[in-house]
Amino acid sequence: MVTRRRVVLAVNPSASFGRRAGAGEEAERRLTVAGFDVRRIAAPDIRALEAAVRRALAAGADALVVVGGDGMVHLGVGVVAGTGTPLGIVPTGTGNDFARVVGYAAGDPTRSIDQLIEALRGPTRTVDAMLVTVENRHVWAAGVVSCGFDAKVNERANSMRRPRGASRYVFALLRELAALRPIRYAVSRDRRSPEAMDSLLLAVANSSSLGGGMRIAPGADPADGLLDIVAVMPMKRIRFLQLFPRVFQGTHVDLEEVQVERAGMVTIDAQGVVAYADGERLGRLPVRVDIVPDALHLLDPSGSGVGSPDPGVS
Repeated sequence: MVTRRRVVLAVNPSASFGRRAGAGEEAERRLTVAGFDVRRIAAPDIRALEAAVRRALAAGADALVVVGGDGMVHLGVGVVAGTGTPLGIVPTGTGNDFARVVGYAAGDPTRSIDQLIEALRGPTRTVDAMLVTVENRHVWAAGVVSCGFDAKVNERANSMRRPRGASRYVFALLRELAALRPIRYAVSRDRRSPEAMDSLLLAVANSSSLGGGMRIAPGADPADGLLDIVAVMPMKRIRFLQLFPRVFQGTHVDLEEVQVERAGMVTIDAQGVVAYADGERLGRLPVRVDIVPDALHLLDPSGSGVGSPDPGVS
């Protein structure tokens, strides 16, 4: 007798609205038809959803699939990082940054479900994850930890109802420009003594983009065992506005006002600054970010298992 592979399918509580409202139902139906034993999890809010997902995985599952945007990826990573349970993504959010970086068809649920079905039949892939220590908590993250202007933009974007889509991040950025000013940080890399740094934007990246395709750290590789630390030095608003469009191509890192360093661990402190990870609010600085190599197993949308290949889901 062949045992059907068990998949926990977690759907964003907000995914019942909008033009991709049926992605969770489509994923459940098609995975079931493809021969998988699917347990779909829905809940009224993210906190309840996370608790339900943890219970479902504890009862036994071969993979977790999340339906939603970067916030749902953040939830999934927080549940499965370090456990060996692979994560798959049906990206239906406004940003879908991490899903795009690892090869999923962002904004195309039908195609991403095709990729999932193939990935469940092939080798998994391991990538790095970030273990973030903030306010005496340990939080897993996949993409980018924001600690300055970029975090303020996230906070404003999350509070906005309009416009919808990735352009909301751009509008939030333009509104935050009115209060643009440098922040004095204390930054320590790989346990060295803290150094003072004045910066407009400070991000710690495991993958390259945030905010729906802004390539804040174009050289970041989620499988290289390193963090990319990107800092934008103080400048006038007009210069910052000139720099901003280059972020979408990742060419801003060629400018003399932008510094990029790599490390395995970084601690950052500043007065009155809130940290975000994968677009989700974490808490006030100080924050410590450690890279944990191969902590996250992915259902590989390429089907190649490139990185550190593992056996297929069984």
